[in-house]
This record gives sequence, structure tokens and C-alpha cells, in this order.
Amino acid sequence: MRPPPLLVLRALGLGDLLTAVPALRALADAFKAHRRVIALPAALGPLAVHTGAIDEVLPTATLAPLPASRPDVAVNLHGRGPDSHRVLLATDPNRLVAFANAAVPECAGGPAWREDEHEVRRWCRLLEADGITADPVRLDLATPPGAPAWARGATVLHPGAAFGARRWPVGRWAAVARAERAKGRRVLVTGGRDELVLASQVAGLAGLPAGCVLAGRTTVLELAAIVGVAGRVLSGDTGIAHLATALRRPSVTLFGPTAPARWGPPADRPWHRTLWTGMPGDPRGAEVHPGLLALTVDDVLAEVDVLDGTAAEVPA
Repeated sequence: MRPPPLLVLRALGLGDLLTAVPALRALADAFKAHRRVIALPAALGPLAVHTGAIDEVLPTATLAPLPASRPDVAVNLHGRGPDSHRVLLATDPNRLVAFANAAVPECAGGPAWREDEHEVRRWCRLLEADGITADPVRLDLATPPGAPAWARGATVLHPGAAFGARRWPVGRWAAVARAERAKGRRVLVTGGRDELVLASQVAGLAGLPAGCVLAGRTTVLELAAIVGVAGRVLSGDTGIAHLATALRRPSVTLFGPTAPARWGPPADRPWHRTLWTGMPGDPRGAEVHPGLLALTVDDVLAEVDVLDGTAAEVPA
């Protein structure tokens, strides 16, 4: 007989998966006899398995219906509901672990949602409320094998973000790239397939050599392997920033409308630096957030200098 299934819903992006890793590991410890299945986008499946907490991937899109698989336990690490709760309830689980939502009576016993809670602590608290011990510091990942030799020690720039409000101007990224090149460092520009034009613009303005644009050319495990051997990661996107955190690579992350207190790296790691002007706003806005525009090239380069001074503290 197959082990009973435990189904986790986290059908979001890269950063969302990585902030849920401590919760996933807590579930793996608590349900050793179960087959641990995660429902998320197919592209993220290999990284989910790489965490060591997942046995099987159920490819899905955000809030898409799931098969009525009758899991023994269904865990909502996706959101507050009600829609995500209903997606899991439609699978007919014996037990649902989810935040309370007045529109879904089946989760009335769950803990209350806290809007400003850090994303890592949020999911650990959900499990703790259900009697499952969860440690939010369990973020680290092993670097996947196969990183090319030319990526070792490189500066990785990730200029893209899901919405315009979080996209620092191309010209400023290019200026940072030129400054890193002037230090004798290889610069690599990453991104998704839909960010190839943006990455190419940064590379063109910075005068970077051919082959430095990796946008759209890497799988999630290939990107993790590159980040895992990089010298530093500079971005305005929390997806790759959380990857740098998980792999303990020095990073500078630019925050615009969203505070680092909710999505930032652990505060006790000096090799992860954040920049934020303290001006909250709409993270889904189309125009660059004023707080992000207030961050200058010199601000970023100053934090890179700090990283250079903390590099010896980063575990090998």
C-alpha cells in the first residue's frame, strides 16, 4: 500500500516557495509516514524536491482546481483563503490545516491571519497552532551541482520584478554593472523568459560581453547552482533574493513598496543587505514606486562595499 498523502498548496512563485521551506521541513518531520505532495507551478517542482521535504510534485497554476485525491492532510501554505481553502477542500481531505476565514466554516479553528507578519514566520505559526513544531531558521539549501566554472565569484544582477512598481530603472542597473566590471568582476544578468529584453538592455547599456545574459536560459535548479557559487547577488526581486538567502550568498536587495520586515532576509546575517526608504505602497503598481526611485546607484554600491567586508563571514 502507498503511504497516505499529505497535500500542500503553494502555487505561487520562487520566493514564495523558498519562504515556505521551514514549514515544509516541519511537515516532513511531523508526517514521516506520509507521501508529501506539493501543488505548485511545474517549473518550481525540481527545487521543491531539492529541499528534501517533498516526495512528489503536483503541477498546477494559482487557484486552479486540484484532483479529488482525498489526502489524509491538506495544508494551505498559499494564502488566507477563502478561494485557496476551497481548492483544498475540494480534494476531500480528512484534515485541513489553514488560517481561519469567516467565509469557510471548515477552518474556523485555525489561527488569525496577520497582515504584516514576515512570510517565513507566518507559515511556521500556522503549523505551530496545529501542534506541529516549526523552526523558521531552517531556510538553508545545498547548492545544486553543475554550476559552470565561469559563474564562480561572479556578480549576479537580477533587474526584473513581477510588477513595474518594483523595477528599478534599467540605466541604474547598468551603472551598477559597469562599477562591478571596473572591479574586475564578471557580471551575469538573470531573469525569466519574459525578462530577456530587460536583461539585454542592462547588458547593452553596461557594455557587457556576449554570453552574460542568462535571462530565460536557465532552469530553476541551474539558476540555484549559479547563485550558489556567485560572489554576490543584487536584485529588486525577492525571488532570487530568497535564493541567495537559502544558499548563503552575499546579497543586496532593493525594496520599494513592500517593507523588508515582511519579505526580507534574516536579520542576523550581515551578508544579506536591504535598502528601503520606509515608504510603503502598492507592490502591484504599474509605475516605479517613488521609494524605489529614491534609491541611488551610490546607495547600492555602498552596500556592495559592506558585502565585501562581510564576505569572510559567509559559510563556504
